[in-house]
Amino acid sequence: MSDDDAPVLAAQGLEVRYGDARAVFGVDLEVAQGQVLAVLGPNGAGKTSLAGAITGRVRPAAGRVHISGRDVTGRSASQISRLGVAYVPEERAIFPHLSVNDNLRVLLRYAVPRAERAVTLDKAFELFPVLAERRRQQAGTLSGGEQQMLSLARVLAAPPLLLVADEMSLGLAPRLVDLVFESLARARDEGVTILLIEQYVERALALAGDAVILRRGRVSWRGPASEAHGELAAGYLGAEV
Repeated sequence: MSDDDAPVLAAQGLEVRYGDARAVFGVDLEVAQGQVLAVLGPNGAGKTSLAGAITGRVRPAAGRVHISGRDVTGRSASQISRLGVAYVPEERAIFPHLSVNDNLRVLLRYAVPRAERAVTLDKAFELFPVLAERRRQQAGTLSGGEQQMLSLARVLAAPPLLLVADEMSLGLAPRLVDLVFESLARARDEGVTILLIEQYVERALALAGDAVILRRGRVSWRGPASEAHGELAAGYLGAEV
C-alpha cells in the first residue's frame, strides 16, 4: 500500500502492559483522512493506554502503529509529534509558569515554519479571544476551561494530520464542553483526522463517523457511530464487574 492510499492511523494487534498487567489486548484500528473515530468504554477499559501507545507516550508490548503508512511503533512522543500527530490529554499539557503567549510560541515552534508563526499565533487568538485578553498571564493561573482553550488553540491554529483527543471535556462547565465540540467539529471540517476518547457519549457519536467500544482492554463492538446509540451503547458502557 502506498502512503497516499494508507489510512492516517492504522494499529494492528496493539497491546499495552504495565509490568505483568495487560491494559490493552490486540486492538486493531483504522482511521482514514478527515474521519473521526470515537473510542468509548467505561473507566478502566484501556482507552488512555491505547492513546498513549499510538502517540508514543507508552511503548506497545506487541503490535504495530502506522501513521500514513509509516511504521512508528516504539518511536518517542516527540518523533511521532513531528509527523503531524497532536495529543491533547485530559490533564491539559501546558507550561504553567509561562505566559499564554509563550505557551503558544513554544508549542508552535515544532509545528509551524518560522515565517508562518506570527500569522498562526494571530489565528489562535482569533479562535479564542479570551486568550488574547490573557496573553501575558501565566498559564497556570488560568481557569480549567481557559487552560483547555489553550490546549485547543495550539492544535487548531496549526491543524495536525492526526488529533488524538483524550477526554478533553472532563470537568468542564457545559458552555465549555460546547466550545470543545465546536472546535473539534471545526478541525474535522478542515480535514483533520481525529481519534476521540470522550465521556459524553452522545456528543462523541454525533461528531464521529465510526466508533469502537472497549471493554477490559478489548474491542467489544465496532461500527458506524449512528448504530452505537441506545441500548447497544448503554449495554457496553455499563460499569465494569
